[in-house]
Amino acid sequence: MGAMYIAAGIAHFAFTRRYEAIMPEYLPAHRELVLASGAAEIACGVGILMTATQSAAAWGTVALLIAVFPANLWMAQHPDRFAPVPVWALYARLPLQFLLMAWALRYRRQDAV
Repeated sequence: MGAMYIAAGIAHFAFTRRYEAIMPEYLPAHRELVLASGAAEIACGVGILMTATQSAAAWGTVALLIAVFPANLWMAQHPDRFAPVPVWALYARLPLQFLLMAWALRYRRQDAV
């Protein structure tokens, strides 16, 4: 899981414009938010990989997934803007967020809870 979030975070820096395109119009500073969320994904990924920070990183990952949910919802609500992506995939991402949260919470250390 840690490697997945690190790779996803790096993608925010490598493909910034693609991520900017999925930002809801009502949010300001698209580029800055994309880069911040990419840095947060990298931090969460690294944190998950280290035992000492797994619990905090698990909760951070949940918070991050909640924070990016509006972008996924925006995509599902505006499928015409994301024509290469099948509509079913845009909607499938929504419940996937909750599965990713559950996966992240598996990394909580029991003695830290």
